[in-house]
Amino acid sequence: MKLIWLTFIFIGTIGSLHAQRRGSDDSTQKTVVITSAYKPSVRPAAKINFSAATPPVDTSRPKLQYFIPGQNLFFSYQPVSLKPLALSIDTSIIWDNSNFIKVGVGNFATPFVQAGLSFGDGKNSMVNIHTKHISQKGKIPFQQYSHSNADLLASFSEPGSNMEWQGKLGFDNFTTYQYGFVPDTLSFTKDQLRNSFTGFNTTVGFKNKVVNSYGIGYNPTVNLNLFQDNNKGTETSLKIDAPLSKTFGKVFGFNLGFTADLTTFTRFDNSKIKNNLFYITPEVQFKSPDFIFTGGVIPAWDNQQFNLLPNLNLLVKLADERFVLQGGWKGYYQKNTYQSLAGVNPWLSQPTGLLNTRIKEQYAGFKGSADSHLTYDAKVSFLSFSNAALLVNDTSTGQSFATVYEPSMKAVRLHGEVGYTLQEKFSLLAGVTLTNYNNLSVNQKAWGLLPLEINGSLRWQVLKDLQFKTDLFAWDGAQYRNKAGGSQKSKAAFDLNAGVDFAVMPRLNVWVQFNNVLNNTYQRWNQYEVLGFNVMGGIVYSFFQRGK
Repeated sequence: MKLIWLTFIFIGTIGSLHAQRRGSDDSTQKTVVITSAYKPSVRPAAKINFSAATPPVDTSRPKLQYFIPGQNLFFSYQPVSLKPLALSIDTSIIWDNSNFIKVGVGNFATPFVQAGLSFGDGKNSMVNIHTKHISQKGKIPFQQYSHSNADLLASFSEPGSNMEWQGKLGFDNFTTYQYGFVPDTLSFTKDQLRNSFTGFNTTVGFKNKVVNSYGIGYNPTVNLNLFQDNNKGTETSLKIDAPLSKTFGKVFGFNLGFTADLTTFTRFDNSKIKNNLFYITPEVQFKSPDFIFTGGVIPAWDNQQFNLLPNLNLLVKLADERFVLQGGWKGYYQKNTYQSLAGVNPWLSQPTGLLNTRIKEQYAGFKGSADSHLTYDAKVSFLSFSNAALLVNDTSTGQSFATVYEPSMKAVRLHGEVGYTLQEKFSLLAGVTLTNYNNLSVNQKAWGLLPLEINGSLRWQVLKDLQFKTDLFAWDGAQYRNKAGGSQKSKAAFDLNAGVDFAVMPRLNVWVQFNNVLNNTYQRWNQYEVLGFNVMGGIVYSFFQRGK
C-alpha cells in the first residue's frame, strides 16, 4: 500500500515540474532514476510423487527334480579293473606312513604274527612291506601245516612327471604233510609225508598315470616267478604283459594287448616240461548313455597250437538306469602250472604234463541297484572246456592226488550275488554259484570240482572302537575216485567264522577270531579232514612315522 501512495506522489510531482518547465524554459530535459525494492520470482513447480504398488502374490510353487544315481558296487566274487581319477594332493595335509604289528596265539598250538610297514612321502614315492606267519597242529597224526609270506611293493614317480614305475618282490613258503592215508595203521616217516613249496617272484612295470594328449594309455609289466618243492621239483615262469589303450573322444576306444607266458618245469628225474602261451587281445569299444559294447577276437598260440577266441560283451541300460542287462560271448585261457595246481591242492604229486585250459563262455544276465544301498548281480553261463585240469586221488592209500586233463567238458553255471552297504559302518555280501558239469569225453566225473558254492561276509562297526565280522563258507561235496575205481561224492560242508576287534588304548587293539564255530568235521579233499573249532586272540599295535 505504501508503494501505491509513493507512486501517486511521484506522478503529481512530475506533473508540477512539467508545468513549471513550460512556463519558464523547455530547452533543458531532466532525467529521473527510480530504484524499486521489488524482485520478481518464479513459482516452484509441483513435483510428481510416485507411490510403489505391492507386487501380486505368486501362488505357483517351483517344481525341482533331483536324481541321485545308484551306487553300483562290484564285489570280490567278480574282480573288475579300477580306473580312478588322479588325486589332487593338498600340500597343507601331511601324509603319515601307517605301520602295525599283530600277534596272537590259539589252540592247536597256533602262533600268529603279522606286520605291515610303509615308507615314502605319499606323492612321489610309496613303499609297503607286509609279512605274515601262521602254523597249526591238529589231533590227527601229521595233521599240521605252516605258512609264511612276505611282500614288498613300491611305486616311484618324478615330481611333475606323468610316468610311474612300479615294482614288487615276494616270498612264500607253505609246508604240510600227507596225513590223509588209509588205513591209518600204515607206517610213514615225517620226511616221506612232507610237502613243502617255496616261491620267489618279482614284477617290474611302468605306466602313465593319465592318458597323454593323444588319448593313449599304457602299462607294460614283466614278471619272473621261481617255484620249487622239497622233492627236487623246480619251475620257472616268465610273463610279459603289454596292454595299450587309445580313446577317440568320449564314445570310441581301442584296446590292444600282448601277453607272453613262458613256463619250464623240471621234475625230480630231471625231465623238463615246457608250457608256453602267447595271445593278442585287440578290441574296440563303443560307449553311449544307453549301452556299452566291447568287441574283438583273441588269436592265441597254446604250445604252438593256434586258436581264435571270441570277445564280445554288451551292457544295456533300461529306462531305469539302476537296472542293466548284460550278455556276451568270450573266450579265455586258464594257465596251469605246478605252482597254480599246488595252490589249489597242496597234497598234489608232481605233474607229468602241463596243459592250459581253454574256456569259451556264453552268458546273459542283469545287474543294478534297488536303492543307494542294495545292489545285485545275476548271470547264467554256458561253458565249454578244453583240457580242463582235474585232481583225482590215487587208488592205493589215497593220500596224494594226480592231475588229469579232460579234453572236452561242458557246464551250465548260475551265479548270483547281493550286497548291502551303509557307508563304512555296515556291509553284507552274499553270493552263490551253481555249476552242472556234463558231457565229459574221457573221465567219469569232474574230479575235485565243486558243484555248489555259497559265500557270505558281514562287517559291522558296532561302535567307534568296536568292530564285528563274520564269514560263511558252504559247498556241496566234490566227486572223488574210490579204491574200486568208481566215483563217489563227498559230504556237504558248512563253515562259519566270527571275530571282534576293539580298542583298549589309542594305538592298541585287542582281537579275537573264532573259526569253524559249529565244529563241523568236513573234507574239502577226500580223506583230509579239516581242523575243528579253533580260537585265536591277541593284540594289534599301530604306530606311524611322519612323512617328510
